[in-house]
Amino acid sequence: MAMMKAARLHQVGTTFSIDEMAIPAPRPNDVLVKVKACGIIPNMKNVMAHYAEWFPFLPLPPLPAIYGLDASGEVVEVGNQVKSIKKGDRVYVNPGTSCGSCHACRCGQPINCDAYTFLGYFGFGPRSSQVFVDYPYAGFAEYMTAPASSLVKLPKSVSYEAAARLGYLGTAYSALRKAGARAGTSVIISGASGTLGLGAVILALAMGVTKIFGTARDAALLEKVRAISPGRIHVMPAGQRPIDEWVKEHTDGLGADIYIDAVGPGAPHSTSLAGINALRRGGRMVDIGGMSEPLPLEMFRLMCFQISVIGSLWFDVSEGQDMVEMAAAGTLDLSIFDHQRFKLSQISEALDAVDKRNGGFTNTVIVHEGA
Repeated sequence: MAMMKAARLHQVGTTFSIDEMAIPAPRPNDVLVKVKACGIIPNMKNVMAHYAEWFPFLPLPPLPAIYGLDASGEVVEVGNQVKSIKKGDRVYVNPGTSCGSCHACRCGQPINCDAYTFLGYFGFGPRSSQVFVDYPYAGFAEYMTAPASSLVKLPKSVSYEAAARLGYLGTAYSALRKAGARAGTSVIISGASGTLGLGAVILALAMGVTKIFGTARDAALLEKVRAISPGRIHVMPAGQRPIDEWVKEHTDGLGADIYIDAVGPGAPHSTSLAGINALRRGGRMVDIGGMSEPLPLEMFRLMCFQISVIGSLWFDVSEGQDMVEMAAAGTLDLSIFDHQRFKLSQISEALDAVDKRNGGFTNTVIVHEGA
């Protein structure tokens, strides 16, 4: 029996152990992927240690569990019902997995499925537990099975390491699409130097957004963000002055078209409210950071000014394919990332390294042997 190595969590609050186990076989509609790279999520330590207590309504994979959210690699085997994916294809595995047959899935809205699950991370609905049973493998293993429908085909110009960043990039891309980002629009991005926010910046550039207003706490990192495209990116350290005043100075007093809220759960709600207040009439705020404080909204004002507040969780496979094609065409610049590579045996060091990253510019990845 062919064997592989996998990093598994045996007990909540502990570290991963490197175990040897059998390489799985794909089911009829699945593929087997030899994982080449997998991104380290900055939130991974919290999921391992605290999510069972903090968010008991979010199902976790049964222990011992293989984690690893953003995996890319090579297809080495396909199920007998798979038609359009072949051995040797370079792919990114979108970890967002649904049941495929409920009302939401049949309507083309898999993210709204009550079984929707991030393979190698956590689930969102009562039926996620079964998804973890069906797909117990993820990016911190040398091989993983996945539905063929979850794959994004990678152009040769997109490296496995860069593809391991698609989860964060896709979250930002889907949010920008929901908000109507395009040529001629202006976008505020809070947390612009972070892992989520920086992705929103470079995707807004790729989508033709004319003016990008980035805020964050680290002035030096913000300046590095501005240097990506000085003619289109404006930056201001958080708290320096009211955001609405700053933005209106650059938009003829109107305010921005879009506000992408990319700050995390620990941020105060005042940050989100400040961004909403900087929107023009008809503007849209999309939250992707998951700020956890209750948000006191003045609904009468939102109604009168036709301002929308939208939550956006993830992205679908077609949006993933959009992004890699943009990268192949040169409109989406993935060269800004500094790939910090670790072997699977160094996963503890990789988790520590994430805490010391250079904002969103650092891309910490597990690179499997032979990648």
